[in-house]
Amino acid sequence: MASVFDSIRSSGFRRGPERLLAGICGGIAAKLRINVWLIRLVMLLLFALPVVGWGLYLVVWVLTPNQSGSIPVERWLGRR
Repeated sequence: MASVFDSIRSSGFRRGPERLLAGICGGIAAKLRINVWLIRLVMLLLFALPVVGWGLYLVVWVLTPNQSGSIPVERWLGRR
């Protein structure tokens, strides 16, 4: 299981420092090098779809490392 978390970390995607809620939009914007507000607008539109918007956001949040490399689901499992 540790290799899964290590591969997530090695992807280079991190929750961004420009955060309003959890930093997912800031991380996507930084990785794609586009304006964070454009990503936030797209995410708002996705939130109109009940499962896709909120569900996808939560899954990405628990699997995405923050700036220090800590992954929430890994912490919850007691691995780090």
